[in-house]
Amino acid sequence: MSTTALRKDSTQAPAAPPAATPEHGRTNRTLQTAGRALLYVALIAVALMVLLPFAWMLVSSVKADRDVFTVPVEWIPRSFHWDNFSRIWTAIPLGAYLGNSFFLSVVITFLQVLTGSFAAYGFAKMRFPGRDLLFTGYIATIAVPWQAYMIPQYIIMQKLDLVNTRLSLILLQAFGAFGVFLMRQFYLTIPDEISEAARLDGLTEYGIWARIILPLSKPALASLALLTFVNTWNDYMGPFIYLTDNSLWTVQLGLRSFIGQYDAEYAMIMTGSVLSVLPILVVFLLGQRYFVRGIATTGVKG
Repeated sequence: MSTTALRKDSTQAPAAPPAATPEHGRTNRTLQTAGRALLYVALIAVALMVLLPFAWMLVSSVKADRDVFTVPVEWIPRSFHWDNFSRIWTAIPLGAYLGNSFFLSVVITFLQVLTGSFAAYGFAKMRFPGRDLLFTGYIATIAVPWQAYMIPQYIIMQKLDLVNTRLSLILLQAFGAFGVFLMRQFYLTIPDEISEAARLDGLTEYGIWARIILPLSKPALASLALLTFVNTWNDYMGPFIYLTDNSLWTVQLGLRSFIGQYDAEYAMIMTGSVLSVLPILVVFLLGQRYFVRGIATTGVKG
């Protein structure tokens, strides 16, 4: 073969890939639409499975006791007992129980947000020997089940003469490793240059935390506050162990009053459960936007 022929072959452009046909594009769009439809169906099915117990609780709250556990389930009661929602306020001091739950939830939420954000700033933006090791050890306490140190905690509160007081629950839940972890992960997404510039301007570490970091951390603060509020509101074992006086009971303990030795007023329990869910629902709806944004932006950096 001649040199000219070889040069001509080497200068030829590579063959272009075959162009996509309209039929191929329509097939891809059909598959994507079908996959998205199947995903929506699966999500709707999961949502219905999650909401089904709540629907049963809501329906049972307007039933008579004898109709709560009928088989098959009566999703439309034969008779609606709307007076359950008025009788429950006189059957037990529900207002006092709700007030106790609200007080504990607000105070503990405030303290956890305060201590969690403050400790997370030290772990994320300050440098000191053993910082990462100390943080790892502190976060490792999340893996320890509460039942493992439940009795030592009670003994400490008993020695301090704090049993049967709200202060025992407040002190035990004012600090949380999960809150520190959540806030630290969010603080790592804030550029260190902001803190360095503030230090050059003469701000102390307390000033940087309060005037710069906290205003930038509203989504993470809202997420931590919402999670802590819901967890404290729904807590049963803590008040059950430390609160013996009826006047200090939370709503979770108060609903136990409808359970007797031989029978239980299940309809009233469902009514009280519906009323106890309403504050959580309101709090979540008010903070939903910040909660979703905080969860989405937390954990971007490790």
